[in-house]
Amino acid sequence: MFIAILGRQPEISIAELEAVYSAERVKKISSQAATIDSDNFSIDNLGGTIKCGRVISRVKSQKSDHHTLLQTSKVIVEKYTKNLSHSQKKITFGISFYGNKVDPRNIQKIGIILKNSLKKSGVSLRLIPNKTAALSTATSHNNKLGRSETKIEIIIVRAMNGDFLIAESRGTQNINSYAQRDRERPKRDAFVGMLPPKLAQIMINLSGAQSGNYLWDPFCGTGTVLQEATLLSINSYGSDLSDKMVDYASENMRWLEKTFFTNTAWQVFQADATSVKLTSEQKQQITHIVCETYLGQPFSAPPSPAKLKEVVGNCNHIISEFLKNIHDQIHPESMLCIAVPAWQNQHRQFTHLPLIKNLSKLGYQPITDKKLLYHRPDQVVAREIMILKPIDMTKTA
Repeated sequence: MFIAILGRQPEISIAELEAVYSAERVKKISSQAATIDSDNFSIDNLGGTIKCGRVISRVKSQKSDHHTLLQTSKVIVEKYTKNLSHSQKKITFGISFYGNKVDPRNIQKIGIILKNSLKKSGVSLRLIPNKTAALSTATSHNNKLGRSETKIEIIIVRAMNGDFLIAESRGTQNINSYAQRDRERPKRDAFVGMLPPKLAQIMINLSGAQSGNYLWDPFCGTGTVLQEATLLSINSYGSDLSDKMVDYASENMRWLEKTFFTNTAWQVFQADATSVKLTSEQKQQITHIVCETYLGQPFSAPPSPAKLKEVVGNCNHIISEFLKNIHDQIHPESMLCIAVPAWQNQHRQFTHLPLIKNLSKLGYQPITDKKLLYHRPDQVVAREIMILKPIDMTKTA
């Protein structure tokens, strides 16, 4: 069994894990973590999981969290004193705790006890200091924790029932690679929106696309979805209304090929998503549609009711026309994962697109009834993630 530490948007992280490993195998055990009942687990292709580890022990809830932590400390020190006492190499060791508020010094103390225990056997251990109860993703990644037998991170998670799960890290999300794919590619354009590579990866996984499939992004912009698909060995088509974006996406894809030595098929072409006509070859090949649709204009503060009504109406029209246009062109078994806008007001309430309540009239059925919203706390325009499949309109007529 593995444990996954969830990202900033836990519900989206859980949905991604369920899409990749099946819902039956995924169990949310706290606001920050889930277990995955699987023999194999890799963090490298997941956008919504920041750390992962193989579960090695469970400490039953004691009369208080303090007592449970003391027992957990005993388990860790005993196990790793035994495992590492004959090591000929220097060990780098870190501990992360996810749960109720805990003094970082109490987490650090576990490592200090282990370090002193190993010192008696002549084993050198470098302990990563805990500024917080959990080591940051950057700290874990930059110290290569979980990536070799001498770079160890212990992940402790307090489950909702009070038990403490102990896992040994199998790696941390590669934040440097995400930054490279986002910031070092030759063409970026903040005006058309900046879909984070991490979210593009999540959406591809939510769509169910697999290596060798063909994916289409009809609002491809600078090509973020296409590049993330390529890194997952998925072939891709991208189209955009703007010739400039077609050029940008193409240049970014050529950069990706040279930088990451990829070898998948891709093609970018100019087209209006509301009127595009796919070729017979494209219709035959495309099995997944993944895109960030038109999000409307950006806002730094909630707009007036009149302005919001105007923007909602405009976005709703464009996205509805897009969905209607492609319905009869895509394969009946196609899966769609699309990001649409939702607007947050000063009371943390969201205005959603009217089309969401009328999906069946447009010829689509949602795969999940979960509200999947990707946003920062203060962000006005959020991304609402919808996972859809087409329905046969002749049977509903």
